[in-house]
Amino acid sequence: MAAAAQINDTPEAREIAELIARSRAAQAQIAVYTQEQVDRLIRGMVWAVAKESTAEKIAQHTVDETQLGNYDGKYLKIFRKTRATLMDIINDKSVGVIEEDPVRNIIKIVKPVGVIGALSPSTNPEATPVIKAIASVKGRNSIIVAPHPRAKITNKLICDLMRDALVKMGAPADLVIAIETPSVEKTNELMRQCDRVLATGGTPMVKAAYSSGTPALGVGVGNAVITVDDTADLDDAAEKIRISKTLDLAASCSSDNSVILLDAIYAAMLEKLIHQGGYVVNDAEKQMLQNTIWVDGHINASAVAQPAEKIAGMAGFSVPEGKLFFIVPETGAGPEYPFSGEKMTVTMALYRACDLDHAIALTNEIQAYQGQGHSCGIYSRSDENILKLGMATRTSRVMVNQPQSASNSGNLWNGMRQTFSLGCGSWGGNGTNNNITWADLVNVTWISKPLAKAKTLPSDEELFGKDIMELVG
Repeated sequence: MAAAAQINDTPEAREIAELIARSRAAQAQIAVYTQEQVDRLIRGMVWAVAKESTAEKIAQHTVDETQLGNYDGKYLKIFRKTRATLMDIINDKSVGVIEEDPVRNIIKIVKPVGVIGALSPSTNPEATPVIKAIASVKGRNSIIVAPHPRAKITNKLICDLMRDALVKMGAPADLVIAIETPSVEKTNELMRQCDRVLATGGTPMVKAAYSSGTPALGVGVGNAVITVDDTADLDDAAEKIRISKTLDLAASCSSDNSVILLDAIYAAMLEKLIHQGGYVVNDAEKQMLQNTIWVDGHINASAVAQPAEKIAGMAGFSVPEGKLFFIVPETGAGPEYPFSGEKMTVTMALYRACDLDHAIALTNEIQAYQGQGHSCGIYSRSDENILKLGMATRTSRVMVNQPQSASNSGNLWNGMRQTFSLGCGSWGGNGTNNNITWADLVNVTWISKPLAKAKTLPSDEELFGKDIMELVG
């Protein structure tokens, strides 16, 4: 555990210190739990929120409180995503000896970190507290969740359900604590006083996490870029792009923000995207849409995760019935081309590339502006093209022939670890590329025994190579 932070003498600091003390006492009680006991707890925590009747109530409550996204998206997250996350980690060994390496004669023992300070965003407040809480408890930690003020009641509702389940299973409720009246000051204090920060939210809060003085795991900007090449199944690609672009009304940072179509399939693929509910804006509508999505250089919170018809109405134009997302033709990237950035709306920029090399260059140009390190995707039947894009882009994840927003963070159809916290590596200013899970919330002790036979250095000729020795002199 981290050394106790010097407590500021403010009401917020004292309130958080009291929560930390409660959380630390609860964590100490499960620090000696067995693997079976830990796994029983996380099963109960998920069941408490994910059973059908409860998931329905949480989904509706989340939409009512936040006015972001839609019921179907919220229900999928709380009912299915939490189950999938539990399934993903339930058989992992997270207590005691987790690995023995007979070659190096090393034993690895996993130990808890202590109190996890977690930030939960307004865009995914229904499943984020659950996923972070079970990852924490899987590592025998406790967690304090700081919600976005727009989702504070949803956060308390979910945390209370998990707390009740913990008590019924004989564990302390304070393994999960919600900050009930959140503020920036309280969140900053939580990050200062906890043992590890798990930050999912806007860029300012992630930067604050890294500046808190506490070891932090943060995420980068989304802005996923999707390429459709000339080998793709266009019907499949169009359907999956629509699914991804409209899931929870694009509340996810993994939503398809830009789509690049190769020349050879441009017209045919655009027609299929229109058939899937895309609406191509004209020049005048593009300007009106731009003025609505961004205000003073920042994304307009009133437009985030809203239906297309509502955003169009805010902008001053209308869309035909059945249109679900905007298609904005674009050519450049950077501040002068705001549609090349993250939009957090059912809006995607559309680019045309002469070949795959051009598409890769566009991807890197777009993500150099926003989203570098996060993710990109490709619809292709060519393993050569898939690998080429993966090799040439500065990204932590490449989803192949999958709906991006539903796949980045793990799903039943791929092998990615289940999470809502996506590390973006040094490209995105993060300390990890991982899909962050319980293994990022523990400490590991390495026991090293002498080798049965000591290693010996090879000869200089073997180690350096005769040509290097002669060249360097």
